[in-house]
Amino acid sequence: MTIKNTTITKGFIIAGLMNASVLIFSRLFTNPTIPEFDPNVMSNFGLLMILIWGLAYMSVAKNYHKVKWLVGIFAVEKLIYGCVWTNWILNNNISDVYEKDLMAGMFYSVYGINDWVFFVFFIYVFLRLSKLKNDG
Repeated sequence: MTIKNTTITKGFIIAGLMNASVLIFSRLFTNPTIPEFDPNVMSNFGLLMILIWGLAYMSVAKNYHKVKWLVGIFAVEKLIYGCVWTNWILNNNISDVYEKDLMAGMFYSVYGINDWVFFVFFIYVFLRLSKLKNDG
């Protein structure tokens, strides 16, 4: 399966926009429920860093082919967040979050799925760039 370069560019933009959605779920960092349920990872500082990662994805959207190793770092970052979310889901009751706040519950329900999807996307792009370098 080969994905067009324009589709990959859109993937980077979508990844960034998905990270920027933290602004909605956190109500511009004013929702106290998200940090309450995972204060180490999802503090307001952690949420801000999610936004910054999203801006980084968008910043390379048109030039991703020039920054193979940064794309690899994006994949590692998504792997880490995906693992953290999986661990959180296995050790917490999502219903408790929904009882306190619908937006926080939605956030905890989907953020890891998003991270796993974009981990696959970034690793695909990284491997494709690695193959191109070896073929060229």
